[in-house]
Amino acid sequence: MKKRLAILLTIFLCATTVAMGKNNKNVAAAPAAPQIPDYSAYILTPPAPLTPRINSAKVFGVRPNAEILYTIAATGERPMTFSAEGLPKGVTLDAATGQITGRLAERGTYNITLTATNAKGSNSRELRLVVGDRIALTPPMGWNSWNCWGPTVTQEKVLESARAMVEQGLSDYSWSYINIDDGWQGKRGGESNAIQPNYKFPDMKALADQLHAMGLKFGIYSGPWVSTYAGHVGTHSDTADGTYPWIEEDWHDEQMRMTLPDDPSRFVRRYYRRHGEYSWAEQDAKQWAEWGVDYLKYDWKPNDIYFMREMREALDKSGRDIVYSISNTAPFADAYAIKELTECWRTTGDIRDTWESIKSIGFDQQDRWAAFHGPGHWGDADMLVVGMVGGWKSTSHFSHLTPDEQFTHISLWALLASPMLIGCDIAKMDDFTRSLLCNFEVNDILQDPLGMRAMPFYRDENHVVYVKLLENGDLAVGLFNLSEQPLIIEFSPREFGLWEKAVMVRDVWRQQYVAHVELGAVHETTVAPHGCALYRLSPGNSGKRVMEFTHYRPLKHNPPRPVE
Repeated sequence: MKKRLAILLTIFLCATTVAMGKNNKNVAAAPAAPQIPDYSAYILTPPAPLTPRINSAKVFGVRPNAEILYTIAATGERPMTFSAEGLPKGVTLDAATGQITGRLAERGTYNITLTATNAKGSNSRELRLVVGDRIALTPPMGWNSWNCWGPTVTQEKVLESARAMVEQGLSDYSWSYINIDDGWQGKRGGESNAIQPNYKFPDMKALADQLHAMGLKFGIYSGPWVSTYAGHVGTHSDTADGTYPWIEEDWHDEQMRMTLPDDPSRFVRRYYRRHGEYSWAEQDAKQWAEWGVDYLKYDWKPNDIYFMREMREALDKSGRDIVYSISNTAPFADAYAIKELTECWRTTGDIRDTWESIKSIGFDQQDRWAAFHGPGHWGDADMLVVGMVGGWKSTSHFSHLTPDEQFTHISLWALLASPMLIGCDIAKMDDFTRSLLCNFEVNDILQDPLGMRAMPFYRDENHVVYVKLLENGDLAVGLFNLSEQPLIIEFSPREFGLWEKAVMVRDVWRQQYVAHVELGAVHETTVAPHGCALYRLSPGNSGKRVMEFTHYRPLKHNPPRPVE
């Protein structure tokens, strides 16, 4: 009898354990670590040489009396030393780090020759330091925390990403901004009653100082509502003392983020996504300047001119050069005001790592902004979705874009002169993703001082040909296959208005010349589905007098044809 009872008890306990395992999430197995595919076969970018090569922007803007923070980005064997000819009085260069700092009161353009030297040789590059009313004379390049960490971002995670940007060599290719998105905010306080960080960010000033010491720049997030999208304190409040109901009534977690477990619809959180009676824009901007902030993502919808201007004036009054980037889905009807009031504006809603998202945002929603692009004014097609992403869902995964789609993503953003902010976990970056971000010829197209964005020269449902004018007269040309099958796409330099007798075609991703095209001849290439070819054509038209008849006549563009 006892044996029978023991057997029945064992069966009962086993059945109960199985049932609990099926129904209790707490005992469920932890999710497997996301897999990183091996895309090494798709790497096209050659490794950087051991000899020095300067990769930083050729032009840099600063306002009179504002702090100059410019780091010479260079690849090559270390140790490396830096020098500069033509530095104006009041500006200094750290020969070991390549950091240029100082202040200049007098407006004007200062032409400086930068040189990097190591045991293998030296390399020089010209820099135009422009002191005037505009900053961000080239599209910002950096990292943003949202697609990686979402609302779980911490000071240590930000520092980890900054260290990885340096250790992985991205900072040698001009990637410089380290931007915190939503999730850093605590309560108001301090001398100005500005937003103070929550416990995850114990010392913002120390964080900024550490980033600046690495030669990087510091970005932050806010918005002109009472609450941000993630339920944190915004730049406005309903009270004169800057208190917020969810904090006073304990409807928050330890980060001061609004939490409403009894309200699955999150109606109350949405209720506070509105402007309040009292603005703290000036106090917040002052605090950010004191911390050493270099970039502000200001997020709300619709991006109305009143609140856009309110923060513009607050940032100007702060006395610090802070790149002002508004988000999201800027209204085209306000394009002129947006250009005058901001450095960057989000042209779309949130990007996702799908072909449909890249295609819609990149090819369908950017061309309308072309007239408003230029040095100091950049339409933002949103963050890069390459590498390990998914922070918006708190579940990381490797980008769902195919390798060819990722080449299209980076090539198109470079041609469009969109700000480029990496969204992945840099510390877990694979070699393929690194190769996409560490191609100095692609970045040179993005950072070209002329500041023009590409325009679609030809397009149909299957392909688009983009052409971008570069400062030295060269043309950047992108051939994009939108279809589901390989296509042979061709072009003639004469189609684009080049009349030199021979034009060199350089494959930018492979960093090699692939064709020598005579006047009137055609270059063709096979482009993979959803893929692209990115070329640089040189020389551009020389500007010399044409002394002979060249029979210049634009050619008719032949549509792409399937690969047989």
